[in-house]
This record gives sequence, C-alpha cells and structure tokens, in this order.
Amino acid sequence: MKKLFIALAFSFAASLFAQSITTASAYFKTISEYYGTLKDYEVDFEIKIDKNESAGKLSYKSPDLIRMDYTNPEDQVIVFNGDTLTIYLPRENAILQQDVSTSGNSANTLATPQGLSLLSRYYTVAYESGQNAEPLDAESDEMVVKFVLTRKTAAEAFRSIKICVNAATKLIRRVEAVTPKGETFVFDFYDYKLNQNITDQRFIYDAPSSANNYNNFLFSE
Repeated sequence: MKKLFIALAFSFAASLFAQSITTASAYFKTISEYYGTLKDYEVDFEIKIDKNESAGKLSYKSPDLIRMDYTNPEDQVIVFNGDTLTIYLPRENAILQQDVSTSGNSANTLATPQGLSLLSRYYTVAYESGQNAEPLDAESDEMVVKFVLTRKTAAEAFRSIKICVNAATKLIRRVEAVTPKGETFVFDFYDYKLNQNITDQRFIYDAPSSANNYNNFLFSE
C-alpha cells in the first residue's frame, strides 16, 4: 500500500511538472502566432554590425509591407512595397531597386509571421537558459525570454541567432545573429506602436530624382 501511494504521488508530481514546462519550439510558435494577429506596427530600431551602428524607425503592415527610415545614416531609406525592394543611399546618391519574389524565401519576410515560421523550419529552437524570463542584460531590468536558434544546414545565412522576447508583451526586443565567419549583427527594437491603421501610402517612396538608379542590383554583374 505504501509503495502504491508513493507511485501515485510521484506520478501526480510528474504530471504537474510536465504541465508547467513549455518547450522552446512551442513557445516560439506562440510568438509567431501573436505577430500574425498584428495588422501593423511601428518601432524604433538600432543595428550594430561590429563597430558600425545605425538607427531609425521601422514600419510594417500585414502581410508584407516594410519601410525603414534611418536617422543614422540620415535620410537612408529601405522600402518593400510587396513587389519591389528599394534602397536609397544618400551618401552614394544612389537608388538600388530589385524585383523580389513573393515565394516566402526573400529577405522581406524576416519581420513577418511567415518569417518567424521559416526560422522555425530551418533552425533548431532552444531556450538559452530556460523558459523563465530573465534580464535583457546585466544593466537592464527588462525581463525577456531568450531563444537560441541553430541552423540545421550550412545553407542558411546565419550560423546561430539569439532572439530575446519581452515576457510581458511577446514582442521581439533584440536579435543577435552570427554569420559563419563570426560576424555579429545586433538588432534592438524599442517603443512599439501597434495597430495604428497605417495606410499603403506609407510604403510608396519617391526617391530624389537626382540619384543614380541601379535596377535588379542583386543579380547585376
């Protein structure tokens, strides 16, 4: 009887323990699903690539409209209108344009629910230290859940990606991506504004007429 009681107690405790644990892939899926409910958002960003830094504001509208207006470098703009990627580089007085496939494998999908799903497909998702929230960094009181994504094949652009998600809002706060050569890209996102009813006009960009145009630059020789 005593052995039966112990076995039942152990089984009950194990059941409670299992219910309290959410796998990293399941948790990450809820983040993707939450982004899928957003009609649009605007967010301030900072990007660090080694010693190079840039900053600005990113606008997104479902399903795939993206615009990045830079304050550093000043006046630089990147826009994807659903069909064409346009990059204005004021320092070079150049406009780069590329017709982009909407098959789901292009760079424009990275900030979308589809992009998060693609990460789950091509990368193995794990917690960095567990499902409980922890400070973003040593000096921060912002609590985040940290995921580490490791590529499944050598074909992926990044060897590993760390994604920090605000535990309260389910919004991505930081992304750290490491290339096979060891180069690190750090993206920080601040001050989200959700569902602002952004119009499609926001993603129409009239570049300076004096700039030099380079079409289909990704495939030019």
